[in-house]
Amino acid sequence: MNNKSLSNIFKGDKVIWMVFFFLCMISITEVYSASSSLSYKGGNYWSPIIYHCSILAVGTAMMVVVLNIKCRYFKLITPILLAVAFIMLLWVLVAGQTTNGANRWISFAGIQFQPSEIAKGALVLAVAQILSAMQTDRGADRKAFKYILGVSAVLIVPIIFENLSTAMLISLTVVLMMFVGRVPLNQIGRLLGITALAAILLISMVMLVGDDKKLDQDANVKQNLTEQTMAEPQQQESQGFFSKIFHRADTWKARIKKFLDNEYVAPKDYDLDKDAQVGHANIAIASSNVIGKGPGNSNERDFLSQAFSDFIYAIIIEEMGIEGAAIVAFLYIILLFRTGIIANRCENSFPAFLAMGIAFLLVTQALFNMLVAVGLAPVTGQPLPLISKGGTSTIINCIYIGVILSISRSAKKKKDDKDTTTNPVAMTA
Repeated sequence: MNNKSLSNIFKGDKVIWMVFFFLCMISITEVYSASSSLSYKGGNYWSPIIYHCSILAVGTAMMVVVLNIKCRYFKLITPILLAVAFIMLLWVLVAGQTTNGANRWISFAGIQFQPSEIAKGALVLAVAQILSAMQTDRGADRKAFKYILGVSAVLIVPIIFENLSTAMLISLTVVLMMFVGRVPLNQIGRLLGITALAAILLISMVMLVGDDKKLDQDANVKQNLTEQTMAEPQQQESQGFFSKIFHRADTWKARIKKFLDNEYVAPKDYDLDKDAQVGHANIAIASSNVIGKGPGNSNERDFLSQAFSDFIYAIIIEEMGIEGAAIVAFLYIILLFRTGIIANRCENSFPAFLAMGIAFLLVTQALFNMLVAVGLAPVTGQPLPLISKGGTSTIINCIYIGVILSISRSAKKKKDDKDTTTNPVAMTA
């Protein structure tokens, strides 16, 4: 009886379940270690990890609910999610709460969340439906490209000026979905060319408009931003339209200049007050001595402001060494390739495209977070999916895993599944 009860809960692909389990175990261990500063400030050593475990428990429960929904029903919620996501993105631009200088959060029924998290899933669902509905024997119909661009623009454009890194990752996910969805390569090529020109133009505008020196004058950036949080909406009302659009240009310019600055700085001359995150992340990685200090033995967690979130991968390297960091990266690789196998087994193209889109979404964000932590990408606010301490974002990521598990158990399988070496989603509707 117990075995039957467990089998009813742990439905779907067992490999995906194992990846999820190991990511959660790593998350609990590293968030517990990296939250020591929060524990000290709050006066309760157990509070941060209890909260994090509660969020993971809620996320797991939601995942179990979603995996029991047959994948064909996901089509029905797409129009609703698109409408809700668009309304919330407009809401956050008008009346969003400011955190670290960006309006990314809204509160609803006492719950604070980022609408961009909902927009990600809505867009992946929409693109999967378009690619599925417009598949032909020679690939996706050329008209699919225009429809995908239209839907993408509606959701991505409102995100760009408040959360550029998220907009870039969603765009990359859409491009990858179009590639596996067999959208004509010449259309994708033109899109990439235009995107490159737009990126050059945007960077030029940021470098022209932004004032990174203004940020450098603040000895304690976080305190200043906290003090300005309530006053900022009133200040922005008196600004012009151009200033509102590029109000984060100062931050972007500072990050770009720091990333491109290859000038050697001696350790004794490094300004840890100005570049604390990057500096302490580098110290954490360098002090790992390859084998790591062991779980719970990090020193830099007390100095790294986002040790439990954006820079948790640096803490993982410090405590678990290169091998531990490689295992974490390998888990995301397994997630991607296992999802590819699940997609390849689907007879219909919609669940295949949906599964691959979600996998691309999670893995590209994880890859970008890791690149930031090791200094190979500019600093942004992207957490490590299913590992970083989070709230609604963690729950939504659990729901994404639930969708993949639902597809693995309920999507109609191919009758002839002999060829497993082909493109996992190169199929007709």
